[in-house]
Amino acid sequence: QVQLVESGGGLVQAGGSLKLSCVVSGRTFSSYTMGWFRQAPGKERTFVAAITWSWSGGGTYYADAVEGRFTISRDNAKNTVYLQMNSLKPEDTAVYYCAASRRPSMSPGEYGYWGQGTQVTVSS
Repeated sequence: QVQLVESGGGLVQAGGSLKLSCVVSGRTFSSYTMGWFRQAPGKERTFVAAITWSWSGGGTYYADAVEGRFTISRDNAKNTVYLQMNSLKPEDTAVYYCAASRRPSMSPGEYGYWGQGTQVTVSS
């Protein structure tokens, strides 16, 4: 069984930064692709970023809306994946979810394990 717990959300002004963390339980963390998704009120859950597994850190993928502003990384020794968010905009406001998948994907349906979510609010 894999369990994910996010932290690091909060309220920040536009242009500010936040760093989200997701701690994953389970002994095979390093073999999962880890993704971040977000869901704004009344909208579908959308892909933000993903990082594939590998002992060297993994390949990374980003949604166009966050490319160049967000950075995903992982620490396999700590079973933790991070999302560094810089130059935040009001449209980044959403609940952010960490998720784990057996294979690289940007589709929420491919992710079998999800955290409870953490709220990020960006004020203008």
